[in-house]
Amino acid sequence: MQIPSLKNTVSADEWQLRCDLAACYRLVALHGWTDLIFTHISARMPGPDHRFLINPYGLMFDEITASSLIMVDTEGNRLSNSEFEVNRAGFVIHSAIHSAREDVQCVLHTHTRAGVAVSAQKGGLLPISQQSTFVLDSLGYHDYEGVALRDEEKPRLQEDIGSANYLMLRNHGLLTVGKTVADAFLHMYLFETSCQIQLSAQTGGDLMLVDREILAGAASAAHAQTGGTGGSFVWPALIRKLDRIDDSYRSKAKRSWTDTTYRFEKGADLPFLISPPCSQMCVGTARHDTKYRRTEIQGKVLYPPRPEYLLARRGPGGCADSTFDPRLSHGLVGLGARLGGPAQAL
Repeated sequence: MQIPSLKNTVSADEWQLRCDLAACYRLVALHGWTDLIFTHISARMPGPDHRFLINPYGLMFDEITASSLIMVDTEGNRLSNSEFEVNRAGFVIHSAIHSAREDVQCVLHTHTRAGVAVSAQKGGLLPISQQSTFVLDSLGYHDYEGVALRDEEKPRLQEDIGSANYLMLRNHGLLTVGKTVADAFLHMYLFETSCQIQLSAQTGGDLMLVDREILAGAASAAHAQTGGTGGSFVWPALIRKLDRIDDSYRSKAKRSWTDTTYRFEKGADLPFLISPPCSQMCVGTARHDTKYRRTEIQGKVLYPPRPEYLLARRGPGGCADSTFDPRLSHGLVGLGARLGGPAQAL
C-alpha cells in the first residue's frame, strides 16, 4: 500500500489536523473500540468551507495515516484523490452533526459491545460512577431508526444532540463531539468507561446511585480536573504513548519499507540480510528444516518454529533488517550484531 505523503502539499494547520485525526483512529484501535472497518471519526477542516476529513473505507483503524485520510464535502463526496472509497452512507450521522454544530471540530462514533449494550437498556446510562457524572451532565439520546442511511433522519439527530457533547444512539452505539479531536477522544473515553463500569456493576448486587446534587456540579468538577483545558490536557501524553508503540500514523504508509519476500522450500538455503540498528549489515543463509519444524540462521535455532517467509527489507537511508512472517510478533532486528561475522556497508 503506497500512499504519497501530503505533508509538503497541504498547509501546516491541515497537516496537524490530519496527524491528530490519524492518531485518534490509532488510539481508538489501541483501546479496542473498533468494529472492523466500520464506524467513523470525522474532523472539520480549517477554514470557512464545509470540508471534512474521514477514513478511507476498507482500512482498519490501525492502518490509518495522516496522508490516507480523505477530504469530503457535507454530502460525503470525495474532494481529494484517493484509491479508496468513502462510505457516504456512514457519513450521514457525521454530516448531520457537523451541519448543526459549528462549534464542533470532531465527531467520534463507536459500536463497542459495552456501548451498544447500555444503549439497549431502557434506563440508559446510570449515575453510578464518577465517570458517568461527567457524561450525564451533557448527554442526549436518539432512538434507533434502522441503519442510518437516510437524510430524513438528520433533523432528529440534530434535535436529539442539541448542544450536548455525548449522544447515546439507542440499540446502536455511542457518539461524542468535541471542539478538538482531543476533546472528542476524551469524551469517548469517559463514555465508554462509564458503560463498561455499568455492565460490571449490574452483575453484582443493588446499585448505589450518585446524589443529584453531585450530578449538578459535575461540569465544574470536570473543568477543575483538567484546568479548563479539556482533552488537550491529556492529549500530549496519549501521543507520547502512541509514538512509543507505533508512530507510523504520521507516515505515508504504515511501514516505510520495500519488502522482498522469499518463500522457504523444503531443505532450501536462502540468502538473507540482517542488521543491527545501524547502517551495517551481515550476509548469511537461512535454512528451514521441515522435518524438525525449525528455522536456523547460521546455526541459531529461532522461535517461532514455523515461519513461512523471510523478508529482506531495505528502509530509508540504506538500513536493512530481516524478520520472519510480519503477522507474528517476532523479528530479527539486531541479530546481526549477535551472530557476528563479516559486515559490509550498504
